[in-house]
Amino acid sequence: MEIKRIFLIGFMGSGKSTLGRRLKTELGWDFIDLDDYFEMRYQTTIKQYFAENGEKAFREAERKIITEVATREKTIIATGGGAPCYFDNIQVMNQHGLTIYIKLSVETLAARLSSPKQVRPLIAGKSGNELLNYIGEKLSEREPFYDQAQVIADGDILGVDGFVRIIQASGQLMK
Repeated sequence: MEIKRIFLIGFMGSGKSTLGRRLKTELGWDFIDLDDYFEMRYQTTIKQYFAENGEKAFREAERKIITEVATREKTIIATGGGAPCYFDNIQVMNQHGLTIYIKLSVETLAARLSSPKQVRPLIAGKSGNELLNYIGEKLSEREPFYDQAQVIADGDILGVDGFVRIIQASGQLMK
């Protein structure tokens, strides 16, 4: 199979954007952070879009941009944490590219998301056990979608080199 694009999926805070930027350098491909793309396309922050329009409208707009980027070649796409879980988004991603689920434990995710630098509408005001419980519940809801990825990789163990090896073993990268 020729790989023309790579979709990085996983819970918020799993490192999709960080990995995507590193893979861009390693593979020499373009990189799109879907959250940044959303904000550029709709000329507003995701937080503001949520506040003004609600999650349902956000998910519909997010689906539109997934179909927009799904045809770009030689592109690594870091999706939002919920993106694969709505409509037929995971099927669209699987049909148009290699999907990689960056899997992390609830504890690792909570540690990453408790940082004051993390400003995310769905976890605003949550900390400690409340954050752990929220992540655990959301992760159990989302994992059936994440588990449909073509590759499931332990984000606690693999470094960028490991992800590059997985990608290369999954098929021919488009040149």
